[in-house]
Amino acid sequence: MNGHPWTAAEIELVRELYPDTLTSKIAKRIKRPTHSVYNKAFKLGLKKSAAFMAGPEARRLRADNSGGIPFRYPKGHVPLNKGLRRPGWGPGRMKETQFKKGRRSGQSARNWMPIGAERLIDGYRYRKVSDVPNVAYTVNWKPVHVLLWVKRRGKIPRSHALVFRNGDRADIRLGNLKLVHRSELMRQNSIHRLPKALKKVIHLRAALVRRIRRLSA
Repeated sequence: MNGHPWTAAEIELVRELYPDTLTSKIAKRIKRPTHSVYNKAFKLGLKKSAAFMAGPEARRLRADNSGGIPFRYPKGHVPLNKGLRRPGWGPGRMKETQFKKGRRSGQSARNWMPIGAERLIDGYRYRKVSDVPNVAYTVNWKPVHVLLWVKRRGKIPRSHALVFRNGDRADIRLGNLKLVHRSELMRQNSIHRLPKALKKVIHLRAALVRRIRRLSA
């Protein structure tokens, strides 16, 4: 939008030319945007003349714009290639480079692993159990130690978690797995942050409490 106001000469020129001249030509002549000329003409109450609207320059402005009719396909026209693009169709050597059905491409192809494959995530061994696209990895990948526990002991309650008795995540044996309540797990994780001497006292106290409970039962 131009910042300078309209001059009397510009307004007079718009009054003179607008009815019979393409608006973009007027805008170019007075060095203003086309939409600015349209707005000024509207405010002045100017309209295109009947002669201009009947001419070729006004074709796009007319409601009955028919300039492209000779170049349109008639109703019922059948394309020349109808029925040719069958599945697997390709001209020349195109078929050799087309992706086959089910084939992966790009980054997903390089990272894709089959069901049953295993990988390490944060020190835990995970196994691929499904191949559902566009989901979180926890849907397709499950911890191997969890799969072992569920297979042999059943479903893990939501309030509990599995821990490795010896702390070795690579030692995946049923005898090395222990089911603990999450509150206990949280308490144990909190103890690990304390000084060594204080941790020893807490463990001794917990052992003493368990001993008292067994004797009291």
